Amino acid sequence: MNYKQTEDRVAADSCPAGDDKCTNLSEVKRLQEEIKQLAALVRTDELTRLFNFRYFNQALSLEMERTRRSGQPTCLIMLDLDHFKEVNDAYGHEAGNAVLRHISSLVKKTVRRLDIPCRYGGEEFTIILPDTTLRQGVRFANRLRLIIENSPAKTSDALLGIEASFGVDVYTKGDELIEKEFVEKVDSFLYLAKQEGRNRVCHSSFTDEDSARSDSK
Repeated sequence: MNYKQTEDRVAADSCPAGDDKCTNLSEVKRLQEEIKQLAALVRTDELTRLFNFRYFNQALSLEMERTRRSGQPTCLIMLDLDHFKEVNDAYGHEAGNAVLRHISSLVKKTVRRLDIPCRYGGEEFTIILPDTTLRQGVRFANRLRLIIENSPAKTSDALLGIEASFGVDVYTKGDELIEKEFVEKVDSFLYLAKQEGRNRVCHSSFTDEDSARSDSK
């Protein structure tokens, strides 16, 4: 049974009068729970249990629209594990998967409840931070970078030290970037972090953010 069929069945089995004694109530509750589980699968990366690329695009669009309406900034972090190919080459893909699960657990322990951590693809991750300035986002990225650096990943064969590079930028009210352009801008800072030696956070100027805040007043 697919998601739509399950949803239709719930609608058909729901008691129109809202009677708790409805003979179909237990079946309705079971199907409602099944819908929740299916919805979670659609938006979750199977390996890391973070949100997936599809959900990232939806969430970023929503948060940028919220910024345009409310004026609250949306910060975006992109991080990529350094020298990850060497891990796969030396220890195998299962060890690589263990590293990815380890990093995802560190991310989940570090983010706030309102933040949106996603697996962007491969060894690259994104974190959407609603209502977060660039300074706050850079501070968070550096804290996570140090947590990753000081938390070796345990695999079946070794204890592996892992490092990551970060790109950070903020979307503020009045910015004219579309979602794709915002992601590309943050990705350019991630690329710069790689070029400058890895295991670092690169970002736009704080002065630009301060100017944007002054212009919006």
